[in-house]
Amino acid sequence: MAFVIDDTVQIDAPAEVVWRVLTDFPRYREWNPFCVSAESTLEPGAPITMRVRLLGSGERTQREYIRSVTPQTGFTYCMKPIPLGALHSERSHTLTPLGADRCRYDSHFELGGWLLPVVTGLMGGALRRGFGAMTAAVAERAVQLA
Repeated sequence: MAFVIDDTVQIDAPAEVVWRVLTDFPRYREWNPFCVSAESTLEPGAPITMRVRLLGSGERTQREYIRSVTPQTGFTYCMKPIPLGALHSERSHTLTPLGADRCRYDSHFELGGWLLPVVTGLMGGALRRGFGAMTAAVAERAVQLA
């Protein structure tokens, strides 16, 4: 069994604008309440190092690894699995054009492994709030830029 967070929002902005929002890592602190910074080359196998706000106002560093990138459409990354199947994750950002000036943004997060009950017990609510806030903020930022 996995812990899954799926958020989808339709955005009144072209997919290209939303792609720029998602991949302009140096500007995350300006708009993103959950992942306040990120650094990556977006090359498969490369790290993506993020600062996230999980509980309260404290920030923690999270390093994951890019799995796939389809320019203008989406990218995925995952944590380095903890040995013996203890914990593994996958995160994806996917854009689907809905016309010239509108698109759908799908945010997906999945966490699994035998440590899952401990992690979700401690941070499940914060993860749901954080990913939800980021999805809404992506939409808001893209509309502002469009």
